[in-house]
Amino acid sequence: MLHEPASQCGPDASAEYKQNIGVWMFLLYAVVYAIFVAINLLRPLWMEKTVFMGLNLAMVYGFGLIVFALVEALIYNHMCRTHEADNKAAPEAK
Repeated sequence: MLHEPASQCGPDASAEYKQNIGVWMFLLYAVVYAIFVAINLLRPLWMEKTVFMGLNLAMVYGFGLIVFALVEALIYNHMCRTHEADNKAAPEAK
């Protein structure tokens, strides 16, 4: 019985694109998270204020960070799939 990969793998033509998108999305998330940390550090009483349906800013922002990360992941996946599909549809002329 052979233990080979199910499909043949080669170099990823979209690797640089994926890396660039990933870095920019990470930096965007880091800025949003840094603002959360800055509010906690500089204005901690703001986190106690009720802002949405009886929830304070800390809860809303915290859950917002989680949702934002999930949305970023979905966007990243969509962008990478689209880019890979475009590369397969129109291979480089040699």
